[in-house]
Amino acid sequence: MTTAVDTATDIRPTTNTPGFLARVDVGKLMTHLSLLLLVVLWTFPTAGLLISSLRDKDQLAVSGWWTALTTSESLAVARLPTADTQVQKDGKWVITGNVFGTDSNKQIGAFGTSNNEPAAAVPGASLPMSDGGSIVVQGDGSFVWSSDTQFTFTRAPRLFYEVAIPPRFTLDNYKEVLTANGVARSFLNSFTVTIPATIIPILMAAFAAYALAWMRFPFRGFIVALVVGLLVVPLQMSLIPLLSMYNNIAKFFGAEDGKTYLGIWLAHTAFGLPLAIYLLRNYMAGLPKEIMESARIDGASHFKIFTGMVLPLSFPALASFSIFQFLWVWNDLLVAMVFLGAQEGKLVLTGKLVSLLGSRGNNWEILTAGAFVTIVVPLIVFFSLQRYFVRGLLAGSVK
Repeated sequence: MTTAVDTATDIRPTTNTPGFLARVDVGKLMTHLSLLLLVVLWTFPTAGLLISSLRDKDQLAVSGWWTALTTSESLAVARLPTADTQVQKDGKWVITGNVFGTDSNKQIGAFGTSNNEPAAAVPGASLPMSDGGSIVVQGDGSFVWSSDTQFTFTRAPRLFYEVAIPPRFTLDNYKEVLTANGVARSFLNSFTVTIPATIIPILMAAFAAYALAWMRFPFRGFIVALVVGLLVVPLQMSLIPLLSMYNNIAKFFGAEDGKTYLGIWLAHTAFGLPLAIYLLRNYMAGLPKEIMESARIDGASHFKIFTGMVLPLSFPALASFSIFQFLWVWNDLLVAMVFLGAQEGKLVLTGKLVSLLGSRGNNWEILTAGAFVTIVVPLIVFFSLQRYFVRGLLAGSVK
């Protein structure tokens, strides 16, 4: 006998229904597409910078990097040799040469004797000349101008031609940047500035973050709010007062020149502390409370808990801020110029590249190659710590 329960159909939605799976699949698809779009947006300019840094500097000056794999065509004009260069050969008077000179990275598509007909003949064909005889121009630019009678013209005639320039890649741009005078020194200066300016704020912020997260003292909430408020203070607004205060302290202690590495370390520490304290405090506040209580029951002091438990558990947040601070200090030019000046012996890499560009900034080959040289070190740092990056950014956002 069949009961009502046996014949009843359970119509409650389950996670195995096709509609639910479809909704989940659409959500995942949109997430993956969004991530792919972000990857493309970040990769596209980097790829363009790399391609530009490897291109010939003459091609880089006249065309964009997206044309690097195509042959460019343009109209050009060259002056042929005068009659005094002619020689007699096989009963004819001959003038030879190459319209490109020593440049062999071009190909002639057509040539002519006037700008009205620059494509009157194809390479290898003979074209009559108004000054007598005929000229044969090959694709590589070499020409033979021959006549049965001696040439008597005195003014060098012009030859119009359509030139095709194939893409050319070279490492000359990198050689020019890396072999420039003072680049190696500026590279070391950047490390001298960046490494301490990354370590010092991490150490100071770690102690402050633990105190704000787990220690009880008056005005703790006000201090946290003050730290959050300092995140929105523009660097440019605080730079001049900070420099003035630093110079006054340097004069008080009798220092003739206040532009030292110590000054820029302290400046970067001051600018980086608010973000460091905010990230680390949020992460430490999200650590399990039971671990802290059990450690206190066992008689551990705050310092022991901080060094033995909190610091190892907070490594993702520490690594996340390290990436931020390292990238900021390594790519910085403004703070370095203000606190170190343009001293050749203390010039950082970004400052050295600016000096290589000159006042007009039109040396694109130096700009592209130099920019890619500067991002190599930050890329190594980022990919070394990238697995901790997202975990550190999400610190404290969920419980």
